[in-house]
Amino acid sequence: MSEVSAILLAAGRSARMGAFKPLLPFGKTTVVRSGIQSLREAGVEDIVMVLGHRAKELQENLGDLRLHFALNPDATSEMSASIACGLRELPPDARAALIALTDQPAVPPDVIRAIVSEWISGERLVIPEFQGRGGHPVLVDLRFREELLNLDSSGGLGSFFKTHQEHVRRLSVNSPFIARDMDTWDDYCALHEEVFGIQPDLGP
Repeated sequence: MSEVSAILLAAGRSARMGAFKPLLPFGKTTVVRSGIQSLREAGVEDIVMVLGHRAKELQENLGDLRLHFALNPDATSEMSASIACGLRELPPDARAALIALTDQPAVPPDVIRAIVSEWISGERLVIPEFQGRGGHPVLVDLRFREELLNLDSSGGLGSFFKTHQEHVRRLSVNSPFIARDMDTWDDYCALHEEVFGIQPDLGP
């Protein structure tokens, strides 16, 4: 597992949400800490977090978690730009990268372990899917590093996986949360209630 690092994308402005997603409450923790905890419980110790909007605030908030940070100076850029920023900060001994989204805080550790196990077994590109719908985190063998650094901004990861579809392993998993983004406030509240059985505690 030491050869697998994670790139956690958190550079966006959360514009559609109307609130800063990473620091919203999620159970007894926050959205961003929940995602990091799942990665760590799955055995992924090396995490590069790509920051942009409110970068200093996030870095200070997460200073106790032994993360590496990368800065995407354009928080409005496509995901491909953030992926490239994260790749440049990976340790030299990394051989595969999990690309995870901050706004998917409920992906369970066993799903992450299953994805990594596919790579250990020889798969090069792994996409989890639930009931036929793909999600994150995806895993990319770093033999494809140069292509990831130069992703087409309009096609992004989707075009990359299509180009290399003969190497793609679509892994059926038992969690709907791989494909549950929190794009809106309603998405966030619905996800929180599904996971914890209650609405989020937003304080006074």
